Amino acid sequence: MDRGYLDSERLCRLQLALAFFVIRVRKDFRFRLLASSPIDKSTGLRCDQTTRLKSFYPAKFYHAPLRRIGYRDVNTEKSFVFLTSNFLLPTLAVPQLYKCRWQVELFFKWFKQHLHIKGFYGLSPNAEKTQVWIAISVYVLLAIARKRLRLKISLYTMAQILSLTLFEKMPILQDFSHINDLDESAISRNQLNLFD
Repeated sequence: MDRGYLDSERLCRLQLALAFFVIRVRKDFRFRLLASSPIDKSTGLRCDQTTRLKSFYPAKFYHAPLRRIGYRDVNTEKSFVFLTSNFLLPTLAVPQLYKCRWQVELFFKWFKQHLHIKGFYGLSPNAEKTQVWIAISVYVLLAIARKRLRLKISLYTMAQILSLTLFEKMPILQDFSHINDLDESAISRNQLNLFD
């Protein structure tokens, strides 16, 4: 989870549900160091510590020890500090798990940009989940059709074509093949150049 979800009461509920979490630490959180484990700094790790929350309100709700892991990304040269309730994972796995979280973030970003769910038709959780699953199903069906038909157009273009020709009485493959045969260079030749 990102730093915005750093709520000790919520983390306690996760712990009680026998789940573990990996979360980034805010700068204002204070800890009491209980133990420190050796690390290999050549991997980007900076520390692997067992800590306990020291701030009054967070410590009021979360009593268990936490694992604090410092990591410096060599590519971006940014430093990160993570908290986790899992003491069994290899130290380097914690930053990698957090990095995997970004793939989920990128999926939702793509989801919002391409599936165009601007509003929900129903207000119940079931109605919202149904609408999201329908949008995902449409995306998967478009991806399957694109692969099987060996089309070179984007999924977004396919969705646009289908939305315009949905009720026409002509084969959809005819529309796709017409777009697929367009030469990209011919399209770009008609584009005006601003800086020439």
